[in-house]
Amino acid sequence: MNNAWIYPFIIIGGFLQAAGAPINGELKSSLVNPWLASAVSFLLVTFVAIAMFWIQPTPLPTLENLRSMKWWAPLGGIVGAVAVFAGLTLVQKVGVGTLNGLTICANLVASVAIDHFGLLGVPDHPISWIRFLGTLLMVCGVAIVMHF
Repeated sequence: MNNAWIYPFIIIGGFLQAAGAPINGELKSSLVNPWLASAVSFLLVTFVAIAMFWIQPTPLPTLENLRSMKWWAPLGGIVGAVAVFAGLTLVQKVGVGTLNGLTICANLVASVAIDHFGLLGVPDHPISWIRFLGTLLMVCGVAIVMHF
């Protein structure tokens, strides 16, 4: 199978994610209530996921898959909801660059730690000085974006 589409897809997702906070911010401005705006946002995501499931309903988990699932595995949606709620309530106050810069920077710092310690079921990927330097440069870059 050709995996040439993987990185372009991730990059497109990143561009779209940058637009997510201002889009959700506008939704919150129109609907006034941040909880209602969050619900509308996630209802649309749920609708798309259900539609895709109906189009491609297999594979399905086995009973053994469900038994071996970690207790925290279904919590990914709640984690994403925190980011969406932060975006729709704070983007108008801090700006898209600061909001996304802090989000991405915090994501990178946490990701390097998760990789280094092999947390949440991922294989160990020990930090090297060059990965540490890259993370530090990202933190410095976000600080510059926030300051200017």
